[in-house]
Amino acid sequence: METMNCPKCQSEYTYQDGALWVCPECAHEWVPGAELAQDDAVKDVNGNILVDGDDVVVVKDLKVKGSKQAIKQGTKVKSIRLVEDSGDGHNIDCKIDGFGAMKLKSEFVKKS
Repeated sequence: METMNCPKCQSEYTYQDGALWVCPECAHEWVPGAELAQDDAVKDVNGNILVDGDDVVVVKDLKVKGSKQAIKQGTKVKSIRLVEDSGDGHNIDCKIDGFGAMKLKSEFVKKS
């Protein structure tokens, strides 16, 4: 069985979980070869790489154009879809209960 050292802490005690590799010492998760593309990857407020299907949590209250309500901090958003940034910074497509289909900026969410 092939093993890999953790790219973050260099631990040799890593294991494979589906397509991901996991380090039990520092809790780092990665996809082999993805380190090369990390500069282009969509990252959350903590620097974690986001992928299609991830669940995220909003980290601050967000005003919504055309609505009197705001998306409150702590709102969980399930199964996001990453999209090409169209120049306005919105790179996540999602559906939020009570608001419907929305676009969010990855800098205002954290991976849950």
